Amino acid sequence: MRFDMIALDPVPLTIDRLTARGRVDGPALIDRAGGLSFGQLEEAVGAAAAWLRSQGLEPGDRIATWLPKTRPACVMPLAAARAQLVHVPVNPALRRAQVAHILSDSGARLLVTQAPRAATLAADDVPSGCKVAEETAVPLAGAGLAPSDADPGDLVAILYTSGSTGRPKGVMLSHANLWLGAISVAHYLKLEPDDRVLGVLPLGFDYGQNQLLSTWAAGAAVAPLDYLTARDVVKAVARIGATTLAGVPPLWVQLLEADWPLETGATLRRLTNSGGALTPQLVRRLRERFPRADLYPMYGLTEAFRSTYLDPSLVDAQPGSIGRAIPFAEVMAVRPDGTRAAPDEPGELVHAGPLVAQGYWQDTERTAQRFRPAPAFARSSGKAVWSGDTVVEGRDGLFRFVGRDDEMIKSAGHRISPQEIEEAVLSGGEAREVVALGIPDERQGQIVAVMLAGDTMHEAMLRARLKTELPYWMQPVHYFWQADLPRTANGKLDRASIRDTVRRDHQAKGAPE
Repeated sequence: MRFDMIALDPVPLTIDRLTARGRVDGPALIDRAGGLSFGQLEEAVGAAAAWLRSQGLEPGDRIATWLPKTRPACVMPLAAARAQLVHVPVNPALRRAQVAHILSDSGARLLVTQAPRAATLAADDVPSGCKVAEETAVPLAGAGLAPSDADPGDLVAILYTSGSTGRPKGVMLSHANLWLGAISVAHYLKLEPDDRVLGVLPLGFDYGQNQLLSTWAAGAAVAPLDYLTARDVVKAVARIGATTLAGVPPLWVQLLEADWPLETGATLRRLTNSGGALTPQLVRRLRERFPRADLYPMYGLTEAFRSTYLDPSLVDAQPGSIGRAIPFAEVMAVRPDGTRAAPDEPGELVHAGPLVAQGYWQDTERTAQRFRPAPAFARSSGKAVWSGDTVVEGRDGLFRFVGRDDEMIKSAGHRISPQEIEEAVLSGGEAREVVALGIPDERQGQIVAVMLAGDTMHEAMLRARLKTELPYWMQPVHYFWQADLPRTANGKLDRASIRDTVRRDHQAKGAPE
């Protein structure tokens, strides 16, 4: 394959050259307006990059986009790179408080969005020195910039992701991170130029953004889709003749409940999953519904993009496995003393190699905690990501996920910071104290529950307020009110006790665990 040879290049090219190396006449982007060929996409990237340069921005400045999956949203990751700027994609489902934090934290100099979205922002939500531009101002044709000659190690994107504590943090990615991630995925998914990838995931996620880049690396076409219901996805698969569909477990549950005409799913060659494990039951149902499609379970984290994938031929025999390291990644199970865990011995998953991000934007403390030198026995030198997740590596070289050491909530494919929910709950004064946690849910993986100190009479008011302040995946589903919250001997909130109580009460009420 063409990208096999590119992958062997010891010096990765800058990510904005990706489309310049693609096919000229073949389809690159498919939308309701018809789409763009690779030649037209290359022109769009150059024209948008020239426009960005004309806005008075300096190399290294941050440019944020808060958009659904429009053409400018799809072009901007490469256009910003070509203009030697740093792209900060903002999930379009976020509300003004989260958007304001990302704009302020990143020091964005430009926000490209739509007028209705911009109207939801208060005057002090946009930092001084940050210009707001409508996406209609971004040209996608005409004279433009040539591919950049930036260093592959230069910062090119900041993707914001929730941490186990505090507000979302920005993961810093280089040209090489994005380039090698695109080549790696295109390689192990065996993408071909005649593939059509339906892009249903948000472009603010590494998983969603990589769908663009890996598809174009293979010379294939991507069809971005904003959908409201599973039926919208079914119709889009039929409309474009999709061969590839990526999702998270809650989406697969919804899609399996939808009505699929027999001929519609027949075009699908591969299904890819991340953001949560596939249960054996879900695997079986996907097999029955899409018998011609290869199934690719994957494990990843934004700090290193993607760590492992399970070859489709092993899915039925190894349903609990997260597979082996993807190309360019070195993945290890490591003991607390830094030595390699023995086969079948639990250890922390550590990811080393060129897919490791550069750290957290303007956060040296959390960077030092998560990005540490690779273990002495590793083949890869330099920084590694110490994930905090516990895995075991079998004698067959396959990894199995054991558990998550932090308190992150993972719902509908989103990683959610409990502290961010807690701050939102307490901001209105309806409760004195709160602890947020995830409880198991068959459809969503986890759902958000909160234990609060206060009076249950305030619950309706609190629910109504949070609906305006938090995106849907952060909305607490269950509220457990107490006069006072339990504490440890040293006066701290006893989160372990609270978690056990909430889950026990939830189960006692007949909710499935």
